Amino acid sequence: MGSYNKKIALLMMGTLLTLLHGGAQASTYVDVLELPARHSVLAARNPLLDVASAGRRLVAVGQRGHILYSDDAGQNWRQADVPVSSDLNAVHFPTTEQGWAVGNDGVVLHSSDAGATWNKQLDGRQIGDLMFKHYSALASAEPDNEQWALLAAEGQRLTEEGADKPFLDVWFANERLGYVVGMFNLILRTEDGGRHWAPFQDRTENLQGFHLNAIAATGDALYIAGEQGLLLKWDDARQRFMALQTPYQGSFFGVVGKPGEVLAYGLRGNVFRSTDGGATWHPLDSGVQASITAGVVGADGRFRMFTQVGHMLVSGAGDAPLQLLPQAQQSPVAGAALAADGALLLVGSRGVRALPIE
Repeated sequence: MGSYNKKIALLMMGTLLTLLHGGAQASTYVDVLELPARHSVLAARNPLLDVASAGRRLVAVGQRGHILYSDDAGQNWRQADVPVSSDLNAVHFPTTEQGWAVGNDGVVLHSSDAGATWNKQLDGRQIGDLMFKHYSALASAEPDNEQWALLAAEGQRLTEEGADKPFLDVWFANERLGYVVGMFNLILRTEDGGRHWAPFQDRTENLQGFHLNAIAATGDALYIAGEQGLLLKWDDARQRFMALQTPYQGSFFGVVGKPGEVLAYGLRGNVFRSTDGGATWHPLDSGVQASITAGVVGADGRFRMFTQVGHMLVSGAGDAPLQLLPQAQQSPVAGAALAADGALLLVGSRGVRALPIE
């Protein structure tokens, strides 16, 4: 099951409840790309898919365009003003003030006030045309290069299909340089803070067009996790995301790491560890069969991993098995972040909850 399907599963219950509650009121269709997210006193209990820190502030994103922020380590939440109602899958803040969120319908949102308000930089109605023009220009300059014509045709196809082009993750190095990634090798790069986006499909070693489920930096490298064992690493000399050899052919849902050590995690409890920049990978025994959907590095340097049914696993030394920690309550987890006070903030199908780090 790919990352997109994993997110859909986490949202399913919340979506069903929404349809049951609001179906009788529906009369006129309004495009979610034109409909601002509705404010709700229950937003913090509704399905959320990712959470990130913006300095001391926490920002969470999820269903129907909901974006929440907390200035007291997750005890209380306020809902941000958001111009769309598309489901949002990921959020990232490279600085205290500047942040980006992405989601379904090719949505890319930007905030310059630590997540209190947001504006739309891009949506799926623009992506196909952007690709077509970019690769058509390259095809005209290099008519013998068949790749450009194929990618231009792909842009034309995306234009004809409409807006439904989910972005699954976003990562920015700073206020200017960033990437958004999604299904079928969809990847765009910006060098001016999202004012302009350039297609980057030709810069990924992903000929099969596998989904790009997550993108993350580990302090000394930038990785992309994908389906069917795909792991990519940015090669600065080649200016490309190069494929790494992995011993696993299932989907990876994410990468978490620190300088000198990185873990790739995914389907059916699979976790792999590398200490040589991704050249070799060794399995870690998680002891669970549930898919691992989120991970963080604690202040103590240990990795904490979370599953789609709510397990919390903690790393030991080297390639030692992960330790399963008991919890007073357990619920599905889609994203995790560390609060300023050291607590763990988890989001999922039941909203947000905080856990102390033991």
